[in-house]
Amino acid sequence: MSLKHNSYFEGQVQSIGFERNGRRITAGVIAPGEFHFGTDAPERMTVTSGVLEVRLAGQTTFTVFPVGTAFEVEGKSGFDVKATAPAAYVCEFL
Repeated sequence: MSLKHNSYFEGQVQSIGFERNGRRITAGVIAPGEFHFGTDAPERMTVTSGVLEVRLAGQTTFTVFPVGTAFEVEGKSGFDVKATAPAAYVCEFL
């Protein structure tokens, strides 16, 4: 197994990714701020620490996702995320 480190938005979002049983997974942290992510494949994001506010493509308002909750994003779309304090997540590519 090889781990892959990614850094986005001048280091404000960082993740470590791996593949297991043919499925890609990343675990990461988000510093306070607002960020936009594009998606190639469908994914499920689970908040593992803190709180994230998320606006999915086509939505006009943000929805709050506290620790232990998840949201799914369609492939070939994107989403905006806001964090007021550091937060962590696990992303499963579906």
